[in-house]
Amino acid sequence: MAGYTSLEILAIQKAYEGMLDDIHPFVNAPEHLALIDKAYQFCLEHYDGRYLVSGKAYMFHLIEMGRSAVIEVGLGYISVVASFLHGIDYKEGVSLKELEQQFGKTVAIILEDFSEISKLDTEKVAYNSDNFQVLFLSLIDDMRSVLLKIVHRVYDVRNQADVDADRLSKYFHEIKYIYIPIVHRLGLYKLKAELEEKLMLYENPEIFHEIEAKIEASKEARRQTAEKFIARISEGINAELERTKRNGKHKFAYTVKWRLKSIPSIYAKMRAQNVPFEEVYDLMAARVIIRCALKDEQECCWSVYSAITNIYDPMPERLRDWITKPKASGYESLHTTVKYDDKLWFEVQIRTTRMDDIAETGQAAHYLYKGEKQTSEEWLLNVREVLENPGLVSFENSYRKIYKSDKIFIFTPEGDLKQLPIGSTVLDFAYEVHTRVGETCNGARVNGHMVPIRHVLTNGDKVEIITSKKQSPRADWLNVVVTEKAKNKIRRYLKEEELKESELGKGMLQRRLKNWKLPFSETVVDMLVKEFKLENSLQLYHQISTEKIDIADVKRFLTAKFGENAEKMAKSVPETIGASNKEQPVEAEESLSIGEDIDNVTYKLAKCCNPIPGDRVFGFVTSDGTISIHRTNCPNAKSMQQRYGYRIINVKWNGIDENGGSQATIRIYGRDVMGLLGKITKVVSEDLEVNMKNIVFNSDKEGYFDGKIVLQISDVEALEQLMDKIRTIEGIMEVVRID
Repeated sequence: MAGYTSLEILAIQKAYEGMLDDIHPFVNAPEHLALIDKAYQFCLEHYDGRYLVSGKAYMFHLIEMGRSAVIEVGLGYISVVASFLHGIDYKEGVSLKELEQQFGKTVAIILEDFSEISKLDTEKVAYNSDNFQVLFLSLIDDMRSVLLKIVHRVYDVRNQADVDADRLSKYFHEIKYIYIPIVHRLGLYKLKAELEEKLMLYENPEIFHEIEAKIEASKEARRQTAEKFIARISEGINAELERTKRNGKHKFAYTVKWRLKSIPSIYAKMRAQNVPFEEVYDLMAARVIIRCALKDEQECCWSVYSAITNIYDPMPERLRDWITKPKASGYESLHTTVKYDDKLWFEVQIRTTRMDDIAETGQAAHYLYKGEKQTSEEWLLNVREVLENPGLVSFENSYRKIYKSDKIFIFTPEGDLKQLPIGSTVLDFAYEVHTRVGETCNGARVNGHMVPIRHVLTNGDKVEIITSKKQSPRADWLNVVVTEKAKNKIRRYLKEEELKESELGKGMLQRRLKNWKLPFSETVVDMLVKEFKLENSLQLYHQISTEKIDIADVKRFLTAKFGENAEKMAKSVPETIGASNKEQPVEAEESLSIGEDIDNVTYKLAKCCNPIPGDRVFGFVTSDGTISIHRTNCPNAKSMQQRYGYRIINVKWNGIDENGGSQATIRIYGRDVMGLLGKITKVVSEDLEVNMKNIVFNSDKEGYFDGKIVLQISDVEALEQLMDKIRTIEGIMEVVRID
């Protein structure tokens, strides 16, 4: 790569010397200037021959950032050094460790933090802008990295030719949802106004230029109106000064100026008030800046307020007292909106010179007025304080040690953010996404790498949860998670499963006792609880169901307890009782026919799969003796057959009459063409005369729909006929039965 030409080096040196002149009032210690020059020479060597998209030498970008960091944001020499070096650590052959050795640990921390927040995925920041601001804080040790990021984005919008189009689009997205809110809360109002104007020009150039043209067309008339307004204000304030002079009270000097509100502000008012430009009633604002002693500031401001409201009628609901209670950014001012005539209102801002300087340059000026050096760390601490606590009303007594947040922020594959405590695992994140995702979590891809559920997450990780239908919560998961939400969900699941198992175990014991001709009574149950050293009957039932208690041991105990009679009565017990536990219900026939009157057998159609006549089905004996009928392809079939094979019975349909049919649900997917829903309902209700119990259709932006219809159907044959008929409709791409 060819280096800079001699003419380019001369121009770069001239720009660098101009920056030093500009920042000299704030950065002038010889040792500080020496470190800045060292960074400048280092970058000049490493970036020799590097250009921006526009063809401009890259060094101009670094020099301008250094100037802006000091002049516009109020940072010191360390930030100028970091401005020069902020991209060096990406360059091959230069390590962060080397930079730390040459320029100090503080500079290295800022550069590392700057790199961390630069890596963040901001594509979906619109939905999580508040979280992104907090995420910035949790990733960094030194607030100057965020402030330098702001300086960088200000440079980008001022020099858009230096940035390629794709990056510029991304930068404006960040500016809109992250940086404008941050500079607003920091009180950097001049930068905020500039960023808002550049953003509107980028997003809505036609509207911007239309408003700009209307402002220009009415410029002279507005100037005359403003001058008349200011003249009357001045008369009133002068009268107030004369009155205070006669009373021997304080005197003050003042100036009054006016401005038309910014184009983005006017556009916001047009939208908020739903009116055209000509009908926005408060386009202009006046500012009264008072020069007085610090101790007299509030009294002077309220005196001016009194003088103005004696002349013009105020709008009480628009009074803003940020003198008694300053904003979190340190902003102090008294705002009122007064009526000039029937159609025109003026906003008037009343403040002292000290307040005005703070309003123009934010926190840096706030601390300069307190007699602090601008390089002091103190106001940087309060940058964090303001961003973390937007409810703060004063900086006084709010100093604290810089710390990292006790929260981490994790990205979903779609770019959404989830906030979790430090130490959270993949399993915590899965439960944060959704309970069902947590219950079936089998691991995850973190930043593209496979990890187990125990993997501890770190700030900014991108996590894709891997699930499995075979996975379910276990007791040891309670040692994996740290969030109360996940712990409670796991405990609830385990408790529900325990109750289910207990119910099954209770049913098993009831049937065995019945086979053995023994009563199922509280006395017998209590005897068994005591024998197996358990706390209650639920534990007994649960351990029988999970085979922790062998049913053969129950039989031996009861045989010993009740003697030979019990042994005789137990002869009917099948030999399969024992380790295999393959019990066959005595009520079950070789094959049960359903749909006709059956003595002493109660059955029901399972809601999990909604079997209808003609489906291949099986029966499952529930804990209360009822037989639940399931389709053989029921989602729960495999689990029931594996865990409770002894409770499965063969079932066949036989002359069933469902009095109107059974319930079935079908899913329909396709292109959302005109009149499609009407055609579907006509086929179902009119052509085939099938009753629809429920219908839900959802369309997406791409022109496709996904629908579900719950039907009252007579049998499988009728359902298949209906589905075939629907498939012939134009636009239909898929029709399947889902239960």
